[in-house]
Amino acid sequence: MTSRRIRIGIDTGGTFTDVVALDEETGELVTTKTPSTPSNPADGFINGVTKVLDLLGATGDDVTAVSHGTTVATNQLLEGKIEQVGFITTEGYEFVLEIARQAVPDGYGNSYFWVKPPRIVPADLVKTVDGRFDFEGNEIRPFDEEGAVRVARWFRDRGIATIGVCFLHSYANDAHERRMREILAAEHPEAVVSISSEVLREYREYERSMTTLVDAAVKPKVSRYVRNIHDRLDAFTAGNDARERLPFYIMKSNGGVLSAHEVVNQPITTVLSGPAAGALGAGLIAKRAGFDRVLTCDGGGTSTDVSVVLDGEPTLTTEGSVGAYPSKIPMIDVVTVGAGGGSIAWISPEGTLKVGPQSAGADPGPLCYAKGGTEPTITDAHVVLGRIPPHLLGGEIPLDVDAARAGIEDLAGKLDLTPDQCAVGILEISAWNQANALRQVSVKRGLDVRDFMLATFGGSGSLLACRLVDILGLAGVVVPQNPGNVSAFGLLTVDVKNDYVQTSVARHEGLDLDAVQAVLDELTDRAAEALDAEGFERSEHRYVRTADLRYFGQAFEVRVPMPEGPVTRELAESVADAFHTEHRALYGYDFRGDPHQQVEWVNLRVSGIGPITRPELRELASAPGGADVATRALRSTREVCFDAADGYVATGVYWRPDLHAGDTITGPAIIEEFGSTVPVHPGFVVRVDAYGNLVITKESDQ
Repeated sequence: MTSRRIRIGIDTGGTFTDVVALDEETGELVTTKTPSTPSNPADGFINGVTKVLDLLGATGDDVTAVSHGTTVATNQLLEGKIEQVGFITTEGYEFVLEIARQAVPDGYGNSYFWVKPPRIVPADLVKTVDGRFDFEGNEIRPFDEEGAVRVARWFRDRGIATIGVCFLHSYANDAHERRMREILAAEHPEAVVSISSEVLREYREYERSMTTLVDAAVKPKVSRYVRNIHDRLDAFTAGNDARERLPFYIMKSNGGVLSAHEVVNQPITTVLSGPAAGALGAGLIAKRAGFDRVLTCDGGGTSTDVSVVLDGEPTLTTEGSVGAYPSKIPMIDVVTVGAGGGSIAWISPEGTLKVGPQSAGADPGPLCYAKGGTEPTITDAHVVLGRIPPHLLGGEIPLDVDAARAGIEDLAGKLDLTPDQCAVGILEISAWNQANALRQVSVKRGLDVRDFMLATFGGSGSLLACRLVDILGLAGVVVPQNPGNVSAFGLLTVDVKNDYVQTSVARHEGLDLDAVQAVLDELTDRAAEALDAEGFERSEHRYVRTADLRYFGQAFEVRVPMPEGPVTRELAESVADAFHTEHRALYGYDFRGDPHQQVEWVNLRVSGIGPITRPELRELASAPGGADVATRALRSTREVCFDAADGYVATGVYWRPDLHAGDTITGPAIIEEFGSTVPVHPGFVVRVDAYGNLVITKESDQ
């Protein structure tokens, strides 16, 4: 029997593992879900692979590649579960982490009220070694070999086996850092080491130190996780002993993927692995549907991730952070809020209703899961109000509505509210939490949310879509097909991508074009070698060049694209012109044409891209003549509460797989499918577009 060619995307969330499989020959897409297994994520992973292959009637021998989005590094940082890490830096700079940026975070108007959080490495685990380069990479003081040996032995004797190394100006010359790593390998061979010149060749010592230490901190856990999954996957798909290891890719924060054996060397690139895949998948679907300005809302069981997509591409940032840890690596600009289906409703000491960020997760889960949960959650509020059915996954997981109602009634009694008022209040707080996150990713970029459609996905992402339109004044909502599996679908749309950066500060006036060309050539060569190692032919390679520019005296830069071709004066002027334009878009002003305000080039960047074949979105058939949507797709009617003041209203429940292109449904309505539910509030109308997306707009805007 001839083997098929099947690619699989798997997104492991806190509650469910989402799986999408693509038959590369027929273009058939199959989606499914399976409960996550937090105690050993590999179990849920393999369960998902088994389930989707059974649906396709295929075997492990038919699998050609697997792409995976993981939250292992994200969760470790968010939960602060960092094992002991050592830090080696330049003599005289041992307090770089303590001093940091001397900045008080937003929200603390007076530093008196702010308590500085613990550093990722306490001061007693920071050691220094003499030796110094200047910012151009010229050696000022030689490297202290004897001191380096003493430091390596000090960490070895205390059993500290995770170490970050960041020497001053090593972005310009990495010789001392490489020598330090050699000494650590000789004196302390068990140590897991990250050096800043490989993690981030960019200036600003605090951010480079922190990024390097985060890379070192997550490296042991990510490495164990990836190797465990890869070994289990190989055992599952081993059709014959001669077969090479199955290509296994991990999603990166920058919107690309990287092979598993490379990810263990740069685990920090996966810190936003899961959210990045969803933003890419939703961006591709929305662009095909004709929407080029989109806010994405990925609602899961534990949290909700929001981002901005312009012309099909999520916006990137190098000013991101995960939990308390800043990171300068390129990542999709995602804001995460603790407002998922499992987020717990609770009463503050002041007697007010709060929702999240703590979550019941997958185990024990909400009260309605009947698995030992003790506190009401967002999911419980939805099921009590009738907005979701008394089961999940098409009936695979029954829900205990009575348990949910009892929990809501108990909470309502403490707040002197009716149960319906309490449940609606829980959902209203959750909607405003999500709305504030959406404002954060859009308004800070000078974007007007009223110009944007909202793409909702994830198991719970669409449940509050209509309220978000009301709160933010959005143009409308796009709900893709199989919204619970958009992140897993996104994993099948992602190219292999590696980012390289080099700080090279120079004034625009009198810019050394040959020096800029030399740096770009070196970065391009590094990108090409990485793509060669991933198995891409040179003819397939694509390179994207960008530069970070600023006005002289500014502390932060603006990134702009660099055209292809040799670096000429004309090309440099076009980059500077793009900088002026982008600066005005971001900040409302620029100094174009002002001879007193000089432009400064700071960082040069090259991304190497190895393209993959993306799945084609198939158009949905139009409705057959003579059968209206109510006859064809209406499954039942149930009482649903959309507003506590209006009480319960009889609401039609439609089965989404029976909808066709061109169908229109006026709210109130509930649209259900295997992994997701879309409540359509009164005053809204739904249109099914050519690709099967639900396009929701206000009736008053028609």
